[in-house]
Amino acid sequence: MMRQLWLTAKLDIVESLRARWFQIYTLVFGGIVALLFVFGLTESRVLGFIGLSRLLVTYIQLTMAILPIFVLITTVRSVAGDREAGVFEYLLSLPVSLSSWFWGKILGRYIVVFAPVFLAMLAATAWATVRGIEVPWSMFGYYTALLAVMALCFLGIGMLISAVARTTDLAQGAAFLVWLGLLLFLDLILLGVMIQGKVAPELAVTLALANPLQVFRTAALALFDPQLIVLGPSAYVILDLFGVAGYKAFALAYPACLGVGSASLGYFLFRRGDLP
Repeated sequence: MMRQLWLTAKLDIVESLRARWFQIYTLVFGGIVALLFVFGLTESRVLGFIGLSRLLVTYIQLTMAILPIFVLITTVRSVAGDREAGVFEYLLSLPVSLSSWFWGKILGRYIVVFAPVFLAMLAATAWATVRGIEVPWSMFGYYTALLAVMALCFLGIGMLISAVARTTDLAQGAAFLVWLGLLLFLDLILLGVMIQGKVAPELAVTLALANPLQVFRTAALALFDPQLIVLGPSAYVILDLFGVAGYKAFALAYPACLGVGSASLGYFLFRRGDLP
């Protein structure tokens, strides 16, 4: 089974490397790092962050805006596209189990979507080392973990949408609506108004932190603003519930569980819907 899973993952990686979307995807993240160096962000100081720290802070903010929609739109074509192309009939004639095929596609797609993001950060770190700029390894490690779970989260959501949708157009439309919905409920500052309006703080924050984009954004802010001052009254609720270290751990655990849970539900629906 492991061999079948890896062969499926390898096939998906090879197909993705040939796709135009992957070339654009890689160019976008590589270009972001290059532009940040060109504009001299490694030499600037913001809120006490200087050198590579400033570049990483900016990079993670830009990545949160770009990565989810790229992962969702490209992933939802996976199962839905194969269904439209008639691949399933061919698949059932081969000695490859549905579980190996489904999870193999997830593994291959995860490697493809995470590698350019991580390699761009790694290139920035290598260039900073060559130029003698101090590398904040703890920040680099946490941001790497944050990007890893972000990719996993939206990959799982994308596979769930792809397994449910019957056509590629419907899958892409649903993916865009999911991304747009998450953006509309992104601003925790608005929760300060809700809390002042006598809404239970715990309820308001719980609703906000159900949004993985909000979780990523707040975790990124916590690295250079441990007191989360910019979030207003909602910061006190978050810090009381989690603490700074606890919230950083939550920001890694929750999106990872959401991604794995969504992918598992997608596999269950896919197996029940496509097998007699």
